[in-house]
Amino acid sequence: MQLAVLSGFLLAALVPLLSSIADRRLGWLVALLPAALAVWFAGFLPEVMAGQTLVHEWAWIPGLDISLTFVLDGLSLLFALLITVIGTFVFLYASAYLAGHPDLTRFYVVLLAFMASMLGLVLSDSLITLFVFWELTSITSYLLIGFNHQDADARKAALQGLFVTVGGGLALLAGMVMLAQMSGSYSLQEILVQDGLSEHPLYLAALLCLLGGAFTKSAQFPFHFWLPNAMAAPTPVSSYLHSATMVKAGVYLLARLHPAMGGTEIWQLLLPLFGATTMFVGAFLAIRSTGVKKLLAYSTVMALGTLTLLLGIGTETAMIAFAAFLLGHSLYKGALFMVAGALDHSTGTKDVTRMGGLRKAMPVTAAAALVAGLSLAGLPPLFGFVAKELLFEAVLGGSTLLAYTVTLALASAMLVIAVAAIIALKPFYGALKETPHKPHEAAWPMLAGPVVLAALSLVFGVWPGLAGDLLVQAAASSVAGQPIQVHLYLWHGINAPLLMSLASLLVGALIFWRWDGFRQRLSVLDPMIARGPEAGYFKIMDGLVWIAAWQTRVLQNGSMRNYLSVILMTFVLLVGYTLLWRYQVHWNWDLDVRLHELVVVGLLVAAAGVACATASRLGAVASMGAVGFSVALIFVLFSAPDLGITQVLVETLTVILLVLVLFRLPAFVSLSTPRQRFRDAVVALLTGGLMTLLIMKTIDVQVFPSISEYMVEQSQPLAYGRNIVNVILVDFRALDTLGEIFVLALAAMGVYAMLKLHPGTEPGSNLRAGSLILPRREDDVADDQSKKDPSAVDEGRTS
Repeated sequence: MQLAVLSGFLLAALVPLLSSIADRRLGWLVALLPAALAVWFAGFLPEVMAGQTLVHEWAWIPGLDISLTFVLDGLSLLFALLITVIGTFVFLYASAYLAGHPDLTRFYVVLLAFMASMLGLVLSDSLITLFVFWELTSITSYLLIGFNHQDADARKAALQGLFVTVGGGLALLAGMVMLAQMSGSYSLQEILVQDGLSEHPLYLAALLCLLGGAFTKSAQFPFHFWLPNAMAAPTPVSSYLHSATMVKAGVYLLARLHPAMGGTEIWQLLLPLFGATTMFVGAFLAIRSTGVKKLLAYSTVMALGTLTLLLGIGTETAMIAFAAFLLGHSLYKGALFMVAGALDHSTGTKDVTRMGGLRKAMPVTAAAALVAGLSLAGLPPLFGFVAKELLFEAVLGGSTLLAYTVTLALASAMLVIAVAAIIALKPFYGALKETPHKPHEAAWPMLAGPVVLAALSLVFGVWPGLAGDLLVQAAASSVAGQPIQVHLYLWHGINAPLLMSLASLLVGALIFWRWDGFRQRLSVLDPMIARGPEAGYFKIMDGLVWIAAWQTRVLQNGSMRNYLSVILMTFVLLVGYTLLWRYQVHWNWDLDVRLHELVVVGLLVAAAGVACATASRLGAVASMGAVGFSVALIFVLFSAPDLGITQVLVETLTVILLVLVLFRLPAFVSLSTPRQRFRDAVVALLTGGLMTLLIMKTIDVQVFPSISEYMVEQSQPLAYGRNIVNVILVDFRALDTLGEIFVLALAAMGVYAMLKLHPGTEPGSNLRAGSLILPRREDDVADDQSKKDPSAVDEGRTS
């Protein structure tokens, strides 16, 4: 199982090598991996149909009790088959759709990583590994959406999708941490069998964070706007993204957590509310669009809202409808997106209003579009009809927001029927319209996916028991957390769901017939829609830019004095407030200070004062050296000769290095103003005073037993050394000492490089002996040229 998940990453690493060998057959070669994985996953159908859950565990980080564990049950197997089967056709499709593209190799690399990330997400048992793969899907989808990086719209859409999904990912991470604290485990298999999680004090906060991650990933209202904009990606990416992969990741997470987190009042309120709203918003925005990919993208938003609504209802019928709708949507949406790409590829336009009469030039594409479109509309004998009937039955059986969800479900079904007719009928039937390119049938790799996926929609519709036995029952049982018996039929008799389907069919047909006028009337809502959630997103981004500009101008302005002041004052305010106002502090002023100790302290203070007041760099370095040597003397006086020797060596080396560097630097250009010096003095006094109080307070505080006894006892038996300080530095704190040595060596190499850098050794060198010269501006160059040749002024400034 681990190899099956990671094989996509392994093959992605080999694609650049294979591209030089396979050349134009690279797409077919790469498609063999998802095809083989699909066959391999299909081999687990008997066990999963029998109710078994297969667990494969591999110790990843044993010290932290983190394992790479993958679980295969009904839900994860359904997703794995959709990812691999549709992925096979997507790779074949891309081999023809992007044939001759200069970056095709890069496309295959990222798409393979995307497929592997999605497989890892749906199969992961650990919350940690699930989150890793979750973020990998965001990163790889960003690269895929922005694949045509020369296009500004593609870059903009990729960034938008990344910001929205990664922002939700941060909320998801917080929710996962709280979920692990609530359950005491990071394993989903252990979390899902626990009772009482809904009564935990962290339940509401964890649920809201988890919903934030799922809603942003699956484009729930008000985060729905990023998904249609992601249509800037190549059509193979859009087909994969919408049918089987990233956008369904949020829905998968909600379905996976349903047994543990679902069933509560807040769950049954939020999911139907946002799901039904998203369902209607997606259908409404779809009917306003004329681009064939935009029509499909908004219908995907509708489908994602439908799946969320069903999870919120939570009944057995809703779980069956969830699994059936998930399967049906993946089949017809994958086919229709490939049809949309074939239309664009063959006609040179994406605008459905500019297409018509293409049935004779593209007969296979027209047939696949008709079958898949009928399934999208929910008409018999397609599997989409079975799923829609279950949807209506589940909505009618709900208990929360019943009138709201039933009304929006019926209205959405009406609009979706019109959308399906626009996609499946308008480009292929009616009078032939002139298009930028002469229409022609697509190559067979571009037709294989639509034909097979549309055929599966027809087979599962005519024989729904096949889909129910193979996939729907096991998936619905996994979502419900208990066995569910599924019996799918094409005809349930005359009932309320059938009447709702007939009503939606009549109204949808009327909308399609009057679509042009209907769309024009809806244009009055354009100003309101323009002020919707996407406008809020852009305002947030503008606010972030403003905050970044402010903090760069005020805080990170390149002034070291400013950086130190901000850091130190933040330290003083936070630590000082905590120390003085939140705790009862009792100071011990009974100090035993002797005369010679006061003399050393006075020398130290005097040296520090001279270092602050002198106008000479050399004098400042000498004064700071005196401060360091005074500290070394204090170490000696208090029986720490080893620290004293170390301090002397460090200070000596520091003074020597600084003096050598000073010969390369100019004198002080200007001193601080009195106001700046007063401000710096206040910051220094507050920081020093707070540190003094902290040291005095912590002298008498011992939270843990002293480790010194252990060092004394174990120095000789464990490290074979009698010099305890040396043993501590070389053995017990070896990595710390190594780090210090590395830092010192790095500083020494830097100083050596500065000393060896002579003027003229490299072109454009800005260093001269005894001074520091700033880079010359172009205006300066032009002025120099004008002195030699006045006629060259304009040319020099222009250059």
